[in-house]
Amino acid sequence: MSLPPIPSNVLKVDSASPEWMSKADNAWQLMAATLVGMQSVPGLIILYGGAVKKKWAVNSAFMSLYAFACVFFCWVIWGYRLSFGDKLLPFWGKPGVSLDEKYLFTQAFLGLFPNATMIYFQGVFACITLILIAGAVLGRMNFYAWMLFVPLWLTFSYSFTAFSIWSTNGFLTKLGIIDYSGGYVIHLSSGVAGFTAAYWVGPRLNKDRERFPPNNILLMLAGAGLLWMGWTGFNGGDPYVVSMDASLAVYNTHACTATSLLTWVILDVIFFRKPSVIGAVQGMITGLVCITPAAGVVQGWAALIMGVCSGSIPWFTMMVIHKRSKLLQKVDDTMAVFHTHAIAGTLGGILTGLFAEPKLNFLFYANYAQYVGLFYGIKMNDVKTGLRQMGIQLLGILFVVLLNVISTSLICLFIRLLVPLRMSEEDMEIGDEAAHGEEAYAIWGQGDKLDTSVSKYGSSLYDDVEAAGTRKKRAGQVEMT
Repeated sequence: MSLPPIPSNVLKVDSASPEWMSKADNAWQLMAATLVGMQSVPGLIILYGGAVKKKWAVNSAFMSLYAFACVFFCWVIWGYRLSFGDKLLPFWGKPGVSLDEKYLFTQAFLGLFPNATMIYFQGVFACITLILIAGAVLGRMNFYAWMLFVPLWLTFSYSFTAFSIWSTNGFLTKLGIIDYSGGYVIHLSSGVAGFTAAYWVGPRLNKDRERFPPNNILLMLAGAGLLWMGWTGFNGGDPYVVSMDASLAVYNTHACTATSLLTWVILDVIFFRKPSVIGAVQGMITGLVCITPAAGVVQGWAALIMGVCSGSIPWFTMMVIHKRSKLLQKVDDTMAVFHTHAIAGTLGGILTGLFAEPKLNFLFYANYAQYVGLFYGIKMNDVKTGLRQMGIQLLGILFVVLLNVISTSLICLFIRLLVPLRMSEEDMEIGDEAAHGEEAYAIWGQGDKLDTSVSKYGSSLYDDVEAAGTRKKRAGQVEMT
């Protein structure tokens, strides 16, 4: 059966659709950007709002909403050109606005679509990075300090890493670093910056660190679901073209994430005798983060191996190393972004250096010789090239870690001269009502349970998951909310 002819005006070139633009690529890129945006609004808004104690639900959600709006405003005025514009320094672009029709309708630096589409796509990536940082300081950061932190960090940290690793003029780009969709630029950066900011802001109240129950786990799961499905655009949009490589990136994303979640849950069952819903969400996040730098440049079997690693190694750092480390215990990382993003992002970058397939790299980077994973270098009797790739991946990790520790510390110290980084003890006792004059739910209590036993998970999002298998329920015990 033959298909009906395509009307002559469907693909017609006109002033709104220039000859260089692909309508299909432009449509997918706009859709991918919207999926990424929905990871933040409403995804992380809902996840954070449900995962924290009731008295912090509004504040946590509002920190996310504010960050999204503030970042995008700054992005179109100066942020995009700093990150992807003409070279000013090896790690920074020339500042400039992205508001004029003449610039917005020019072809993007990569892809067959206009700058307006690319600015939108890269803008929602910048937005989610700041929102991920917020996860480390929920439950005590002064909102006025957060209002200052967002534009400063975007300008003096995010733009450095984005230009260095993603811009065609960046020094790490020219060296040949592989960061398919943000394992370095977004996740390693946000994990290190969040942990550093949490150090300078200081901890929550002692009773909040000891007892911080999610006020609505089902709502948290809804946000997590939006985060997972939105990752289709997160990784699927980075080839900047509707291609088989985009399909592979989406496939690998979900394969790795599912494997990571299952691995985390199995470890919880083996060691704590009960599958944790919050643990499953953390395993989901580490899988998404780990596959991100490799999504379109590794085989499907490698994605499964990466899922096993991302579901086990961050689990070990959170469950074992965290409890034995004085530094990790000292810093109050509310949502455990250090483990889920810094550790998982580092892991993803290293595994990318091992598993990157030369032919797949050619599809994405169009430069076969410079992008060879170590295992393939050994197979091809070209160990030197594989070792070079591993060296570049490790150099990228070192650069991102040092940059974010230094820049985030300087930004926090500067803000501290203007406003307190941390809310007052009195306001932290009250929460949302003190910060915003609003409350999330018109019901009694904070959602605490009568049982105040200490959780196995320490001082992070896991604080209030029951440590099943470590104690027996008392006969006749009644839990009240």
